[in-house]
Amino acid sequence: MNLLCIDVGNTSSHYGIVDRQTVIHTGHFPTAGFRGCESKAFATLIEPLLKGVNGISFCSVVPNINAHLQASVSRFNLPIFHLTHKTCRGLELAYPTPEEIGQDRIANAIAVQEYHGVPAIILDMGTAVTFDIITSAGYEGGIIAPGLAVMTRYLHEQTALLPELNEADLLNVEGAIGKSTVHAMRLGVAVGFSGMVDALLARVLAELKIRGEAEPIVLSTGGSIANLTKDWAQKSVFVEDLTLMGLAVAFERQT
Repeated sequence: MNLLCIDVGNTSSHYGIVDRQTVIHTGHFPTAGFRGCESKAFATLIEPLLKGVNGISFCSVVPNINAHLQASVSRFNLPIFHLTHKTCRGLELAYPTPEEIGQDRIANAIAVQEYHGVPAIILDMGTAVTFDIITSAGYEGGIIAPGLAVMTRYLHEQTALLPELNEADLLNVEGAIGKSTVHAMRLGVAVGFSGMVDALLARVLAELKIRGEAEPIVLSTGGSIANLTKDWAQKSVFVEDLTLMGLAVAFERQT
């Protein structure tokens, strides 16, 4: 079953045509573009991709954009499914306030549950770094921490003299003692960021072990994963477009 899946983020929305674990024709669109007349631009952009598509599945962390999104794709007369904490069939939410869980995090959990099994820890490297823990009890919760871009932007915006770094500046940082302002910042952010992620993962693994859970699979997704230290390639299984896969599974479970 081919589905157009859309993950609406705070600034950018990611979309793709999904058939189970195969994701093609992916792209990004400014989330603000779903409003007003600009929503027609999104419809025009995706229309050529919809031949043979059976439906549309989306999740959103921007509630006031949802009606605009649905209006922009309604012209195609396809079934439209919105994944929320109330529509995540097959995934138990062992969480006191399920309405607070990001819909993209629910989609990730569904994909992992379907294709990788539990227990599992999902590391999603976006604007925020999120950890999500799924066990035999269902979605249990997680951790939210600042993402790499947030760290670099904050240093620049909150100081008078520190320059702004981009993610490319943080790849392959050498040494341990900064020999310039930029080098010092690169070390602080790149090594510090990896250390933060390491510490958070270690804490979750320790708690699951104390509880007697089996060794969890650790999966990672999101563009900033490349900025972690090289040993992370052995610590996690990278799955691109995990959220889109989860949206497709959630759509199929409904139907």
